Amino acid sequence: MDILPDQKIGLVGCGFMGKALLESWLAKGIPAKTIFVLDPSPSAWLQGLSGVNVNTPFPEDLAAVVIATRPHVVEEVLPQLAPLAGGATVFVSIAASKPIALFEEQLSRATPIVRAMPNLPATVGAAITAYIANSSVEGSQKALVRELMSAIGTVVELPDEDVFSVVTAMSGAGPAYVFAMAEALASAGAELGLPEDLAHELAIKTVAGAGRMLGQADADATGYRVAVTSKGGTTEAGMLEFMADEHGIQDLAKRTIRAAAARCRELSGLGEAAREELPVAGE
Repeated sequence: MDILPDQKIGLVGCGFMGKALLESWLAKGIPAKTIFVLDPSPSAWLQGLSGVNVNTPFPEDLAAVVIATRPHVVEEVLPQLAPLAGGATVFVSIAASKPIALFEEQLSRATPIVRAMPNLPATVGAAITAYIANSSVEGSQKALVRELMSAIGTVVELPDEDVFSVVTAMSGAGPAYVFAMAEALASAGAELGLPEDLAHELAIKTVAGAGRMLGQADADATGYRVAVTSKGGTTEAGMLEFMADEHGIQDLAKRTIRAAAARCRELSGLGEAAREELPVAGE
C-alpha cells in the first residue's frame, strides 16, 4: 500500500468490521505503529497486537480516521473527534444509515467526510465497498480512502448520496439474502428426502461454487444461467417456478430491496414517507 506507510490512521471501534479492516491493513503492510485504535472494550486479540496503539490519544496529524462503531454510537463519539475536524484529517464512516449531513453538522462542512458501505465478505477479503465523498474531500484524500478500503476488497464510487439506501439494502444486506437462499435450498432438499447434513453441505457448496464463478473477471450471471438451463430439462422446470412473474425471485428481490432501502432511509432520518419516495422503474 504505497501511499500509506508514512501516514497515521485512526480506527474508532474494533468490532466485526473494524477487526476485518485492521487485519487487512496489517496484512497489506501498513506499519502497526502508524495505526491508532479507540475501543471501549478492546478484545484480547486487539490488546495482543504488537505495535498497534490501543486506546492512546489520537495524534493531531492523523491522515484518516475510520469510524466503525455501531450506528447508535456515532453521535457519542463525534464530539471526541471534533479536534481533528477542519481539513487535514479525512473522516470515513462505515456506520450504516448515518448520512454525511450528520457529520457535517457535528464536525463542520469544511471537514472532509466519506460515507462508505462495505459488506460482510470483508472478513475474507472479498467485500464490495461503495462510497460517496463530500465536497471538502481532496483528490489525495479520496485516493487514501480507496487504498484503505481496497484492503478488504473492491471499491466503487457512487454518483450521489441519494442511492445510498439502495446500496445498503442490496450489497450491504445482500450477504444475508444469499445465506437465506442456502438455508432455503437445504431445507427443501431435506424435506424431499435428503439427510439434513447432506442437504446442508450440498446447498452451501452449490452457493459457494456459483459465487466463485461470479467472482471471475468478466463474469456474466445471465449468461451462466442461460448456459445451465437446457430446454426441456430439469433446471428449466425449476427455473419456471424460480423466475415466475408473480412471487418468483425477481418479484421477491424487488420487494426485499425496497423494504430494506425504505428502512435505511427511515433510520437516516428521512421520515415515514421514505418508503413512498423510493423510485421504481416504470412507475
